[in-house]
Amino acid sequence: MRFIPHTEADIEVMLKTVGAAQLDDLIAHVPQNLRDTAVINLPDGRAEAEVADELTQLAARNPGATGFISFLGGGYYRHYVPAAVRAITARAEFATSYTPYQPEVSQGTTQAIFEFQTLITQLTALDVANASMYDGASAAAEAILMAHRVLPKRHVVAISRALWPDYRATIRTYLSALGTLELVDLPFDLATGEIDRAALDGLATGELLCTVTGYPNAFGVIEPLAQIVELTHRAGALAIAVTAEPLALALLKPPGALGVDIAVGEGQSFGMPLQFGGPGLGFLAGRSAQVRQMPGRLVGQTTDSEGHRAFCLTLATREQHIRRERATSNICTNHSLCALAATAYLSLMGRQGLRELAARNVELAHATRAALEAAGVRRRFTGQCFNEFVVALDAPEAALAAAERQGILAGISLANDYPELGGNLLISVTEMNTPVEIERLCGVLAGGR
Repeated sequence: MRFIPHTEADIEVMLKTVGAAQLDDLIAHVPQNLRDTAVINLPDGRAEAEVADELTQLAARNPGATGFISFLGGGYYRHYVPAAVRAITARAEFATSYTPYQPEVSQGTTQAIFEFQTLITQLTALDVANASMYDGASAAAEAILMAHRVLPKRHVVAISRALWPDYRATIRTYLSALGTLELVDLPFDLATGEIDRAALDGLATGELLCTVTGYPNAFGVIEPLAQIVELTHRAGALAIAVTAEPLALALLKPPGALGVDIAVGEGQSFGMPLQFGGPGLGFLAGRSAQVRQMPGRLVGQTTDSEGHRAFCLTLATREQHIRRERATSNICTNHSLCALAATAYLSLMGRQGLRELAARNVELAHATRAALEAAGVRRRFTGQCFNEFVVALDAPEAALAAAERQGILAGISLANDYPELGGNLLISVTEMNTPVEIERLCGVLAGGR
């Protein structure tokens, strides 16, 4: 509970400055019926301690996710965040989203972004990475716009239906104003959970602009990316890989090594806790030949007038970001604080530590899937997975409700987004889940199989 010492004189000056007669004028655009119900119903004369206690009791009626055993995934994942990451990101010098246009006063921020870009290129095995992608979904949409600038005469965008629903929705929103691009959904194989390669083969013509594939996909299935890239390149199109769980890249063959042209994804797993669905951390990496078409910010390494190592924005002028539809990007703030968290996290973990953590996630997920199968809960897809998988239940909604009553968030029902998977549940397992929690999950889901 914050103390905000605005005196009557402060309020009078503020209202005069903005040209308002009273405080209510500041919210006059809010419908009256909403304003009437928003009044805080507290009697005069209550002590601060009493008010704080009552508000605490009201807040406690909303159970937080930390009070549950969680197996939720679907694009955002629960991993342990070392205390050092919080200590670094809490430094006031980094607490800004302003783009560091003036390198002489922004060396700390620009170096952090440069290090972030370097780490992303190492994870994706691509030549160059940028910064300032807000989240994985918008990064995927920006990648398609980038592909369109590279191949402006092509117009078919093939998007896997096994891409996360919010990613597909964001892409459609981004591209809806263009009117020149045709979005085609690629079905997935109901047995393996992988993209239907026969459908892609039918689209591999001279009109194909790009393919967009999850790696792993929305079902946790590891797509045969090399084969998808081969079909895409045969048509002369660009292959875009999307990774919402970047920890998987510590074990899987990186997208760049498989021939992917643009790799994008969500970096939340690297040092950012789950907070009401955000903040996100998009990343985008590509080939050097396409660097002029990359959106967002690109920090380069140089030397200053005295020959010392220095960093600055490069390959784009400041004016580029206000050219509206002719710009490579309309992102005018940056995600440097989130990128700093990822940089600190990845630096602390190191190559070997990250690989060991990824292996632990795989081990726990596969052990959970095996335990569920032993309890009679059938897995839905045969495709290989990382730390997320789909199971088939007779009544998944009832199973979720039963699990929640026992303090367990057992997964995500796929019925709303995938009607053909109405009896299926998406389950995510990370290093945060203990063997005891996994045993409890198996017990509650076995009862609703």
